[in-house]
Amino acid sequence: MNFELNENQKMIAQMVRDFSEKEIKPNMKKWDDEEIFPVETIKKIGELGLLGIYIPEIYGGSGFGYFEYVTALIELGKVCGGIGLSVAAHNSLCTGHIYYHGSEDQKKKYLPKLASGEWIGAWGLTEPNTGSDAMRMKTVAKKDGDHWVLNGSKNWITHGLSGDITVVLVRTGELLDSNGITAFIIEKGTPGFSAVKIKDKFGVRASETAELIFDNVRVHESNVIGEVGMGFKQAMQILDGGRISIAALSCGVARGAYEASVKYAKEREQFGQPIANFQAIGFKLADMATQVEAAELLTFQAADLKNRKQSLTKEGAFAKLYASEVAVKCGNEAMQIMGGYGYTKEYPAEKFLRDARLMTIGEGTSEIQKIVISREILK
Repeated sequence: MNFELNENQKMIAQMVRDFSEKEIKPNMKKWDDEEIFPVETIKKIGELGLLGIYIPEIYGGSGFGYFEYVTALIELGKVCGGIGLSVAAHNSLCTGHIYYHGSEDQKKKYLPKLASGEWIGAWGLTEPNTGSDAMRMKTVAKKDGDHWVLNGSKNWITHGLSGDITVVLVRTGELLDSNGITAFIIEKGTPGFSAVKIKDKFGVRASETAELIFDNVRVHESNVIGEVGMGFKQAMQILDGGRISIAALSCGVARGAYEASVKYAKEREQFGQPIANFQAIGFKLADMATQVEAAELLTFQAADLKNRKQSLTKEGAFAKLYASEVAVKCGNEAMQIMGGYGYTKEYPAEKFLRDARLMTIGEGTSEIQKIVISREILK
């Protein structure tokens, strides 16, 4: 395995850094304080080709692989976890689901708009009472001629309010039947389809989260993704790739916290010298650096398998579990290193910690990752 960044990765990393300096850093405190989802900024990211980064050019994407995708998310995570989360959810969930499982007509209709950033995508699996236990979902669809009628709700949906289209997983068969769930594409403005913004989140506050409500929503059968009843299996495959996204974002948040800690430790003086000279601080930085490197290696290992179309259930869970936990550790250590200043919004540690905390929860909690890993290694 070649550990050097390829030329495309170097180009993308620099492009994201330049964009972040100009468009994200000057505004992210306001977005975070006021829970603003900056739609226009996300669309600009689409203009850079980062909202369809691994979508083939024939569908309007950039045609890169998962190494480039991971690199972009790491760079975004170093600056703002909320923006990074939105880019990750758009790419790996909504856009990815249509790309990997949609019909040719669906790909041609939706992917160019999603890849360009003209449209923002959402993806709905979780419900108010079913998080990890998705098989017990209560949102249902009943066939009515050449349409399906959907009723129920979904919760914690990224871009649920602003998304132009939503890929939603709905029960079309019996409860607990893995062949009884179907994926539908629903366009914004469809009668009976509405959303309510979820407010007062702890972190990733620049990324929009909403509850989706389906009240006799009629969806034409042409908007079914793949075969009826195959939605759950599709979703599990999508989540395998999605875990790479969260792992990459976690690596970015962790590295951002680590780099901010190094800078602070070199500048902050106590007892007549920079605190970086004290072993207590130096050892913290050494642990952070080692853990970030290990998390990135696990993440790129999973990305390599994705590029080669190999099974990555175990490796994706490895990366997501470890990187997300490292992000929390690095955010926490950054706050400790910065002391009282780290506890204020004037310094970046508290935001890194708040943004990191979601990574151990979203797209499968750390506990779920351990279930996945244990099942894989005990097969």
